[in-house]
Amino acid sequence: MVNCKRVTELVTDYLEGHLSRVMQVRFRFHLSWCRHCRAYVDQMRMTIQALRALPHNPAPLDTKEQLLQEFRSSRN
Repeated sequence: MVNCKRVTELVTDYLEGHLSRVMQVRFRFHLSWCRHCRAYVDQMRMTIQALRALPHNPAPLDTKEQLLQEFRSSRN
């Protein structure tokens, strides 16, 4: 059975079509009665569409390295 927590874990695979047929049915069944998860999935779908519409401007290499260093140091 798929619950709300599981929806948040599976939403990317669902939207990308990577769930098995059985898991798709379980996922959709949960969405059929849970309005909060339907809203969450719709929000994720809209976010993905908005991000795809943005131009691809890669960050400069030094900026990328700075961000990676900050991320690594914040994990310690």
